[in-house]
Amino acid sequence: MKGEAALSINRTIEVINHELLSTKSELSAWFNKDISSLKYAPIRGWSIEQILEHITITNHFLFILIRKAKIKALHAALKEDLLSELSRYEYNLDQLDDIAVHGSFSWIRPDHMEPTGNVTHDEIRRKLEEQFDECSRILNEIRQGEGILYKTMMSVNNLGKMDVYQYIYFLCQHAKRHIQQMLKVEAEFMSLKETE
Repeated sequence: MKGEAALSINRTIEVINHELLSTKSELSAWFNKDISSLKYAPIRGWSIEQILEHITITNHFLFILIRKAKIKALHAALKEDLLSELSRYEYNLDQLDDIAVHGSFSWIRPDHMEPTGNVTHDEIRRKLEEQFDECSRILNEIRQGEGILYKTMMSVNNLGKMDVYQYIYFLCQHAKRHIQQMLKVEAEFMSLKETE
C-alpha cells in the first residue's frame, strides 16, 4: 500500500479500534451503578437495564451480517486486486456519526429487537463483553484492508451499502446512541431521588 490509501485504511482501523475500546469501557461502567437506577422505569421508554439488553440484541443481528461479510471480504481478497481497490479507498466513517446521536432521525425498530427483561444483569454484561471482544478479533482479521471488498445493504437512515468496517463502526455508534439515552434515564432517576 502506498501514500494516502494506506493512510486512509490505517485511519479507519485505528478509529474503529478506539471506538470499540472506548464504547466497551463506557458500557462496562454502567454495570457498576446502583441496581435501583438500572431498573428504574422512566416516564417514557426503557429502563437502563432494558437499554443494555437491547444493545446486545441489536449486536446479535448486526453480527450475523458482519460475520458473513468478513468471510466474503476475505474470500474476495484472494481473487481481487486488494491494492488496486485500496488505492481508491477514502476514509468514510464520518458518514455514520449521526447514528450515535439519540433522536437525530426517526428509527423504526423491529419488534424482535425489543428487550425481553428475562436476561440477568450478569448475562447482559457478559454478552456485551463477548460481542465487543469479537468485534476486535474480526477487525484484526481484516487489518490489511480486506473489509472494503464486500458491502451489505443498510436500510437505517438510508445509509445504503456499507463495508465491513462501516458495519463494525455502526455497531459502536448504535451503542453510543443508547448511552445518551441511558444518561437521560439516569438524570430523570436522580432528579426524582432529589425530590423525595
